[in-house]
Amino acid sequence: GVGDWLPVATMGVIKSGKVVIVLQGRFAGRKAIVVKAYDDGNAERRFAHAMVAGIDRAPRKVTRSMSKEKIQKRTKMKPFLKYVNYTHLMPTRYVVDLDLKKIVDESGLKEGKAEARKAIKKVFEERYHQQSSAKKEKKAAGTMYFYKKMAF
Repeated sequence: GVGDWLPVATMGVIKSGKVVIVLQGRFAGRKAIVVKAYDDGNAERRFAHAMVAGIDRAPRKVTRSMSKEKIQKRTKMKPFLKYVNYTHLMPTRYVVDLDLKKIVDESGLKEGKAEARKAIKKVFEERYHQQSSAKKEKKAAGTMYFYKKMAF
């Protein structure tokens, strides 16, 4: 089949915390973080897929001279939550230490998608404002990369 070669290449690479780029669909070209990976699929989705949380609208650039309000406004972002087939994800070399599993598991995708999205938005925005709080150098780089808009 068409996608036969792909899962082999990405098998161990897509795991939670990894920054990926969505390649297809409405969120194509957007960056996301893997929340939960399903390497062997499950009953309703019989293919390797992952639950990802990403940024649909990235934060805008801010400068020193901007007021607090303006900065607040410019750093608002719009998150998304989605199950994506591995073939439509491109793993990057970056990892982020945001724990999103708790938020998503509590609210489950079926019922509380809006609540989950709100909670994720909060986490994303808080981390964006406290970027120095990343424990390791590597994680900090990943966080910085994740919040940057893709140029293509």
